[in-house]
Amino acid sequence: MNRYTGVLLSVTSLPSKHGIGCFDQAAYDFVDWLEDAGQKYWQILPLGATSHGGSDDSPYQAYSAFAGNPYMISLDALIEEGVLTQEEVDAADFGSDPAHVDFDKLHENRFTLLRKAYERSNISQNPAFQKFCSENHWWLNDYALFMAVKAYLGDKPFNQWPEDIRMHWGFALDYYNTILYFDVEFHKYMQFKFAEQWAALKDYANTRDIQIVGDIPIYVSPDSADVWANPELFQLDENNRPTRVAGCPPDAFAADGQIWGNPLYRWDYHKQTGFQWWITRMWYSYKIYDVVRIDHFRGFDQYYAIPTTATKAIPEQGCRWEQGPGMDLFNAIQNALGSDGVIAEDLGTMTDTVRKLVRDSGYPNMKVIQFAFDTLDIGAANDYWPHNYGSNHVVYSGTHDNETLVGWFAGLTELGKKQVRDYLCDYNTPDAEIHKPLVAEAMRCTARMCIIPIQDHLGLGNEARMNAPGTVGKNWRWRLVPGQLTAELADELEGQAKRFARANWVAVKKKAARLKAGK
Repeated sequence: MNRYTGVLLSVTSLPSKHGIGCFDQAAYDFVDWLEDAGQKYWQILPLGATSHGGSDDSPYQAYSAFAGNPYMISLDALIEEGVLTQEEVDAADFGSDPAHVDFDKLHENRFTLLRKAYERSNISQNPAFQKFCSENHWWLNDYALFMAVKAYLGDKPFNQWPEDIRMHWGFALDYYNTILYFDVEFHKYMQFKFAEQWAALKDYANTRDIQIVGDIPIYVSPDSADVWANPELFQLDENNRPTRVAGCPPDAFAADGQIWGNPLYRWDYHKQTGFQWWITRMWYSYKIYDVVRIDHFRGFDQYYAIPTTATKAIPEQGCRWEQGPGMDLFNAIQNALGSDGVIAEDLGTMTDTVRKLVRDSGYPNMKVIQFAFDTLDIGAANDYWPHNYGSNHVVYSGTHDNETLVGWFAGLTELGKKQVRDYLCDYNTPDAEIHKPLVAEAMRCTARMCIIPIQDHLGLGNEARMNAPGTVGKNWRWRLVPGQLTAELADELEGQAKRFARANWVAVKKKAARLKAGK
């Protein structure tokens, strides 16, 4: 069995002089760094067009299940095309802190530049653009109109639009497509540039034998083109407003549970259609990723249904578990597309039925090292102890929702820290370097894939945490700064990957050949 390792890093966390990580030279440099480090995988967060405002620009609350995030379009590439000038880009204010994304500044200023690029592009005469629009019309037309109407109506969520367009009536679609023709085309242009640049970056990674692990949320945003254009897929009332929404019950992250606000699926309708929407979504995901991580996999077994009247995600307010589609969905997907290239994110409250669904699907599921130490009884049964892992797992030191290893360890009680050290048989490593033996423990286990957030390779504290579930206003902002990823760290990761039989040997041999040639 081949064993490999990789790094978790959001595209938005790449260093860039334009306020947010994007498909510019820094992304290509990162791929080169992964190759030098002997890595096989680059796992990213969802690439969707994020909704700005109360959702904190979360990649798990996107305006479309299919559209890409225009923030990721490389402005340098547009300068090279001649549709922007260096002076225009340099004059834009994207924020002053290179270690954090300023979404307010991006929202205010980046689209202004992209609009200039569109207006100078003569895009309607571009055969490649016409081909892109033709091949993607099934989602692109609704998405582009949705975004154009949203801007026209003052960025209101679509459930506050006038009835005719809110209800997606045909004559209203014709009317707004006419009066907003150039705004609609602008959004199609941005999707074209996103797809073009992402395809080039992914191809660059693949030619270096590095695979992209993409991440798709189980749910779509309540304010999305998907819900607006396809209300029959979701639990909505006669006015196309959600009757119940998604979330999770009280847990270690939130004492009152979490109300995510995403509309729930009408699984009975999906089953009647042979799950065509989900098959299409997975097919599209396979086009843009090499491996697809499905977020909140347990929601396909049972999902937590929260009435829209609830203020807390607690049973006392009518919240309850409902039955999901189970293997009916995955049988349909696998019959249409095959069974490879999926990671099941099954974290959270585990039940026997969730475990069975994971086993029946055949997908590798996730193990997180931090979760092994949720109990202070080292002899207790625990699925997350590394010695209990099998080969059909993907092990992580943490995910985007967790504290960093250093931050997590610092917050443990003295008894908790002793438990970690007892398990590692390590009493000498300083607390600030405890990430190293913990990462080694993840690498050592039998799981076929090992993914480590770059923050844990760097030994960063919770100042580098990507997301704290249940909070808004500070998430999804962390970024690398130039110079943090060194050749020395790449050598360290390569040695580690070789030591634990997880190296990408194509990359290792190419690096050895370069060094032998003195390059």
